Amino acid sequence: MINPPAPREYTVVLIDTPAEGVRRITMNRPEKRNALNHTLRGDVLAALYEGDADPDVRVQIVRGAGPSFSAGYELGGGNDGLDLPFYTPGGEGHWPRHVTTGWMSIWDLAKPVIAQVHGYCLAGGSELATGCDLVYIAEDAKMGYPAVRFGVPDMHFHAWFLGMRRAMEMMLTGDSISGVEAVAEGWANRAFPADELDERTVEMAMRIAQVPPELAQMNKRLVHRQMDAMGMRAGLRAGTELCALGTHTQAMADFLKARVEKGGLTGALQARDAKFGDYRTSHEGAEESASKGTGESFEGSYGTSS
Repeated sequence: MINPPAPREYTVVLIDTPAEGVRRITMNRPEKRNALNHTLRGDVLAALYEGDADPDVRVQIVRGAGPSFSAGYELGGGNDGLDLPFYTPGGEGHWPRHVTTGWMSIWDLAKPVIAQVHGYCLAGGSELATGCDLVYIAEDAKMGYPAVRFGVPDMHFHAWFLGMRRAMEMMLTGDSISGVEAVAEGWANRAFPADELDERTVEMAMRIAQVPPELAQMNKRLVHRQMDAMGMRAGLRAGTELCALGTHTQAMADFLKARVEKGGLTGALQARDAKFGDYRTSHEGAEESASKGTGESFEGSYGTSS
């Protein structure tokens, strides 16, 4: 008999059952646009593991409360005093290995997991969604990885899901794409109007829940085995070493210097994005975005405290 996960008191996720056989996990840090601090990452993964061990659950959904799915890893000092949610062997490149291992563990769960994406889905948020088996997205959502403007991403999924040309463009600009574009490029399955996303995602989950669970589980594994055979998992692991190298570049040194000169992390990120006119510096609520954590966090992306 396989032992179930140890009980956990969840503090930053909400769990409900919107339909028979469907378990829904809602990231609940809306004031931070669900920035992924250590506690939130741990709660999401623990809740997924718990649902995977529950015989009454056939499919799981991960979504975000508030205006965004997740704007990325924790901004500023939000991890102060918090332990990492699980052990990863240390050494150079520890952070990208750590987060990639966590998100890829979703692939290895028996039951299908759906990412329900709205608003911003950036950096670490896009890694979480990519680790899920299916992605249903709001048409006006924004998926991107602006961290490429000062470093190298943790989890290099773009070429696998978006194709070489689009992946290259996103890696070289840090620009985001809309939900409609994410579907057209192959990163997401379907795009829906934002006000229909909840209902339509649950409908898709209910369709999956009607398939005999032992077949759904084997067929999920079958698809992932093919991706493994093509080298995806090995490629992602190799990419973590490039992320580690990225922390030693002149660009990273310049960014760290800007953190001091611009009065902190948020100022440095605003300065970084100003020339592009997006994210924190766009016409659409740049001040609000800066205060609520829109965009990836240097702390999360490279495991460096603020």
